[in-house]
Amino acid sequence: MKVAKMKWTAVGIILALALTVLAGCGKNASTGNGSSAGNGTPAAGDSTASGNGQSTGDSKVTVKIGADTTFPPFESQVNGKLVGFDIDLITAIAEKENLTPKFSTMNFTGLIPAIQTGQIDVAVAGITIKKSRMAAVNFSNAYYKSGLSILVKKELAGSVKSLADLKGKTVATKKGTSSVDLVQSAGGIKLRQFDNIDDAYNELLNGGAAAVVFDNPVNTNFMKSHDQVQTVGDLLTGEYYGFAVNKDNADLLKKINDGLDQVRKDGTYDKLFQQYFGDTPGKVTDVVAPSDAALDD
Repeated sequence: MKVAKMKWTAVGIILALALTVLAGCGKNASTGNGSSAGNGTPAAGDSTASGNGQSTGDSKVTVKIGADTTFPPFESQVNGKLVGFDIDLITAIAEKENLTPKFSTMNFTGLIPAIQTGQIDVAVAGITIKKSRMAAVNFSNAYYKSGLSILVKKELAGSVKSLADLKGKTVATKKGTSSVDLVQSAGGIKLRQFDNIDDAYNELLNGGAAAVVFDNPVNTNFMKSHDQVQTVGDLLTGEYYGFAVNKDNADLLKKINDGLDQVRKDGTYDKLFQQYFGDTPGKVTDVVAPSDAALDD
């Protein structure tokens, strides 16, 4: 009995060893190299790599961009498509920095709150770099130098040359813009504010306002298609536009600034400027940091 018991014990040991070897062979056959797939591709659900073994860091990153499309020629909507200098410029910058822009539209006054809440990453809307805004968002380096101008009907052109000539009269402009601050600081002017600059222009055309005070390139653009109005006097201010970015996204801000520098150097910026503005002032050819460009409130 003792000998038989020893035989069965030996057989048991041999069987156990055989099963262990078979299990090991089965594992190696499924991976080929100890990884989770026989061809070296990552396991399903692995978000750190793609099927060709490259990190997703090498693919384009989507950037959510908010735009106010009532600000031609910087941004507007034609047949459902976003167009304008800002749209083309930020798209060119995104291409340089391997970013994919995803645009959404909203009112100007909602852009900065949308950045703060993470609804969008960047705002493009001809946004004047101001110290008060810099407390809420970061700005890219300046890409356009603008100023505010007065737009009136031609019959008033001889009597209006400055804000002082508009005392006691009604001026129309767009909510939340630097135009509001300027007109209010002048005092003695009745101010009407609209969500859309087109409504302000209509107020002027319909006789509800004596003038529109707004960004000069937009006033000039409107004047081209409406021969009954014209700008008068000198520019009321000098101000720079920048792209607004969430304060917690320093990496994105750097990419935008680097991309802006690249499109300046390769001629893309000049080409777009000529397309939208022709031979007019406003081009920013050097790096102008937001701290140097910011207006006091």
